[in-house]
Amino acid sequence: MTKQHATLDWASGLPYSTQFEDIYFSIDSGLEETRYVFLKQNQLPERWQQPDLKQFTIAETGFGTGLNFLCAWQLWKALAPDKARLHFISTEKYPLTPQDMTTALALWPELADLSAQLRAQYQHLSTGWHKLMFDQGRVTLTLLIGDANDTLPQLHARIDAWFLDGFAPSKNPEMWQPGLFSAMARLSHADTTFATFTSAGIVKRGLQAAGFHMNKVAGFGRKREMLSGHFVAGESQHAISQAARVLPNNIGNKLPNVVVKAARAFPNNVGNKLPNIIVIGGGIAGASTSRAFAERGWQVTLIERHAELAQEASGNPVGVIYPRLAGSDAALGRIALNGYLHLLRLLNKLKLDSDDFDLCGVLQLAFNSREVTRCQGIIAQNFPDGLVQWVDAEQASNIAGIALSHGGLHFPSAGWVKPRALCIALANHPNITLQSSTAALKLQREGELWQVLDAHGVIAQAPYVVMASANDTMQFAQSAHCELEPVRGQITLLPASAESEALRTVVCTEGYISPATQGMHCIGATFSPNDTSLEVRESDHQANIAMLNKLAPALKLNLTDKLQGRVSLRCTTSDYLPMAGPLLDSELLASNPPRHNAAPASLPWLEGLYVNVGHGSKGLINAPLCAEIIASALCGEPAPVDAKLLAALDPNRVLLRKMGLKRLALGFCAY
Repeated sequence: MTKQHATLDWASGLPYSTQFEDIYFSIDSGLEETRYVFLKQNQLPERWQQPDLKQFTIAETGFGTGLNFLCAWQLWKALAPDKARLHFISTEKYPLTPQDMTTALALWPELADLSAQLRAQYQHLSTGWHKLMFDQGRVTLTLLIGDANDTLPQLHARIDAWFLDGFAPSKNPEMWQPGLFSAMARLSHADTTFATFTSAGIVKRGLQAAGFHMNKVAGFGRKREMLSGHFVAGESQHAISQAARVLPNNIGNKLPNVVVKAARAFPNNVGNKLPNIIVIGGGIAGASTSRAFAERGWQVTLIERHAELAQEASGNPVGVIYPRLAGSDAALGRIALNGYLHLLRLLNKLKLDSDDFDLCGVLQLAFNSREVTRCQGIIAQNFPDGLVQWVDAEQASNIAGIALSHGGLHFPSAGWVKPRALCIALANHPNITLQSSTAALKLQREGELWQVLDAHGVIAQAPYVVMASANDTMQFAQSAHCELEPVRGQITLLPASAESEALRTVVCTEGYISPATQGMHCIGATFSPNDTSLEVRESDHQANIAMLNKLAPALKLNLTDKLQGRVSLRCTTSDYLPMAGPLLDSELLASNPPRHNAAPASLPWLEGLYVNVGHGSKGLINAPLCAEIIASALCGEPAPVDAKLLAALDPNRVLLRKMGLKRLALGFCAY
């Protein structure tokens, strides 16, 4: 993790990169340059006026000021069918600071409305994937922060047009490498086009070697020539074959025959009538999964065995919003950060009542030498300003409003939310039908449909089912190989005292205390594996109070004779990573074990069956992102996270490891 913002010189009134000693756009007219080089030469006006267009994906090298994205967005709004979706993916090694972005975009008054929406979400751009959504999901921007030669090989997408931007090859030779062009080939298909401002020989040769046909056309302004063209699939069968293994989604496009077999393993329906989908489980995972599909136009049946949503682990009165970051680039740390930022954007979109959430900040105290070392390792990664910072004990006390004995990490944008209110808001969508007081007990396949049964028979059927039913997922034969584990947790509710009312932020160590809401603090939670009792225990109350005394020893508690609390069972996995993705048929796999070099797409997948489970105590952060991963994949959209993280979340990983087939644990990347 490196905090490397672009360094600019504004002496001329235009942004000039001091790192690359080059301009960001034409001094003649950056706006017209973008329209000529990237929009016109990719034939976007003609392609976007097709009445049957469902979605379109652009990939760009070099986000820069965001000008290309804004121009594409503006054209999309003007020409594309109302229900079509634009996906814009852009790499950027040195993102502009928010301040420089504001200054740069002020140069284009006609884009002011769009640029204001971009700037509102342009924050906390740490290394990795960032998915920003606009126009109620009609336009999506996925920013890949890092070197293009590192990020593009991890991209899971299908590209319709390339904007080869970035600084000139003579100024930025590290980007214009063979790896860039081979990544383009892997992600392209028979109708993919490209355009670039340059006509340099290294670019021409690289594109030709990767299977692109090109034309030299007149450049913009003072540039004599530029390149444009399209991918010729037949000239790069190896690249297509690799693309088929990684991503067979082919919505609205033509594919060569080599892709078709893999595509059948992962059915796409965009372009036809969108199918129904069933989601089992009305907690955070189920509600966020339902919302992700509903916003894409799918008709969702949400099945919940209780009379109301969020009655199990998602029913606690307060849930803490913050990422448990790792001191290295590990999957646990990446999903924590990605999930945290995704949830912040989701909350901003949902507009919950102020009584239901508060981004008051979170302090994670370094209460021993091991935690100090871990926290310092996190700070050393140089996350973007405003995401996380180190504070000493005095600063932590001033932030919290109460005396604290330790410093630690401060997350200014973090806070708390009432999970039940969040679930209700997520499920409040016209495309979601809640089927409550309904116990889903069995799944069976009937033709092309999955049927969900209770004790009396079929209660719902659809081509697709997502199980978001936490520990209950183990009762279904199709998902028993996930090997989920229940872990008991108890919270304690304490009446606020005169002193504790001063607490202004969430404070956590091995447990947490929230600011008072409706006169009560929420503290907890215990962690008891191999214990499924739902009884509220006095011993667990005392354990929570002992934790709080360690957390804030100077805080005077308002203890009562009869403490209130709540017990729930977390749903955990052996490696503490959630499970999100398609399921394999474990019986067929066992009866006909594949070779170690088998193509993952050839494995016996349970077509149309997926899970979003195993979130442990981090469901609030992880489950909505996992919902977005599943919905993006089923709709043939670019993945919101990198391919390594997709593989780490594979719900079949335990089964495959036991069979000695760990290499095949690739989740959505297996297709």
